[in-house]
Amino acid sequence: MKRGTTVPPQRATLARRRWHSFRRNRRGYWSLVIFLVLFTTSLFAEVLSNDKPLVIDYQGHLYFPLFRTYPETTFGGDFATETDYRDPYILKKLRSNGNWVVFPPNPYSYNTINLELNQPVPSPPTRENLLGTDDRGRDVLARLIYGFRLSVLFGLALTAIGTLLGIVAGAVQGYFGGRVDLFFQRFIEVWGAMPELYLLIIFASIFKPSILLLLILLSMFGWMGLSDYVRAEFLKGRNMEYVKAARALGVGNLTIMYRHLLPNGMTPVITFLPFRMSGAILALTSLDFLGLGVPPSTPSLGELLAQGKANIEAWWLSVSTFVVLVGTLILLIFIGEALREAFDPRRQ
Repeated sequence: MKRGTTVPPQRATLARRRWHSFRRNRRGYWSLVIFLVLFTTSLFAEVLSNDKPLVIDYQGHLYFPLFRTYPETTFGGDFATETDYRDPYILKKLRSNGNWVVFPPNPYSYNTINLELNQPVPSPPTRENLLGTDDRGRDVLARLIYGFRLSVLFGLALTAIGTLLGIVAGAVQGYFGGRVDLFFQRFIEVWGAMPELYLLIIFASIFKPSILLLLILLSMFGWMGLSDYVRAEFLKGRNMEYVKAARALGVGNLTIMYRHLLPNGMTPVITFLPFRMSGAILALTSLDFLGLGVPPSTPSLGELLAQGKANIEAWWLSVSTFVVLVGTLILLIFIGEALREAFDPRRQ
């Protein structure tokens, strides 16, 4: 061995082998790439789809309505209220006398109502509304972009909270065992038997629907499935020789759990992440479809599906939402299958 070279740590080598194994699964790898591209693009939804211009050059000055609110009088209007950039009178001033304005690729926000439709709503796809409008005249493409972002962010948040609670609960049960494990198992049995849907209906009738309320309620039940796997890993590892040696050296329980047992128990956690996220997205969509999710004005895939059910003839509502929802779930499932193969010890 040459001087100055070091043998890579075993953990880093294992992580590298797992990454190479994941990349060999072309379906899972490209699903991850596509999903990241779509999600990253949706984070800039205000730039892609908005009824406010990206930039305005008016009388030699630049204005950026996405970041600041301008009154109508700024552009030669009559009122001191916020500018309606779709008003033909304002648009004429913004595009005359050498002035210019740049709108996003899709000049509609998720709550923009197209008042210039020449047919009843929901209207079919046209050049103005590429995927048609819903039953209130709002652009379906804009609501899909914003709804996809909301669903993925909600799925990430619910997955993160449920995973953290599941790891903590499973680690405490598995490491300490005995009465602690027995108490937690009885608590999980009682807590898991509670009717989650009925609780959601009750709280939806008492409190004003919101993303935060829905996130809290679903997080209260979303940790139990994962805690069983973490508990099993900690029960298996608590009697290993290196754990006993660490205890004999006076290492604290939290240090042993975090440094020695948790890395070995992360395999089921990581492999289940995409599946848990797809379940969270599907839960939000289902609750929105039933009217128990986010407020009505919030862009949601479930709300679009409910509109498609109420307007069977408006096929563009159901088809476009179905493609987005099913495509997202398929990508997450493919990613989860690739992770499961990469972390399978029999394939190392």
